[in-house]
Amino acid sequence: IMLKQITTCSHTVSRRACLTNFAPKLSSRFLSDVVPGVGRGKTSTGLVGLAVDQDAIPKIIEKYAALLEKAKAMPETAEYRINIEKICNHRINAATANPDDPEKVEEIINCGQVEEIVEQADDEMTVMNMYLKNRWWEHVEEVDIEFEPAQTEGGDHGDVEWDGSDEKK
Repeated sequence: IMLKQITTCSHTVSRRACLTNFAPKLSSRFLSDVVPGVGRGKTSTGLVGLAVDQDAIPKIIEKYAALLEKAKAMPETAEYRINIEKICNHRINAATANPDDPEKVEEIINCGQVEEIVEQADDEMTVMNMYLKNRWWEHVEEVDIEFEPAQTEGGDHGDVEWDGSDEKK
């Protein structure tokens, strides 16, 4: 019924005005069939060199699952593995919970458009391959961190003044 109201708006009211009035009442899945630029009607990402990918959500699931599988090659205690598993699981869950709603996936993940998230998975795979090849988890060393460093007069701070004044010299 809503679609009928939108397409049969009075000629004195623009189509944009009709969509503005009715769009909040419609789901993005319904709008994707009506409004160019939304969902399956998306024609541009607005980013130079990044084309629209109508299959981005299945690719997100596939690529992040591949990252999870590859991460098993490093120790469970490796911080990189721990963090990448959290990121992958979050993104897979967002994509599987909203397979027909790219805008919702983008909102949940909050790291760009779905096409960018697919590229991020490709980039992460490159990093993971380097990480595994070089066994970088073996090169991580524990360090002591000084939370309240002692400030000594004439310390080695280069040309930075630490007296708390905001004056520029």
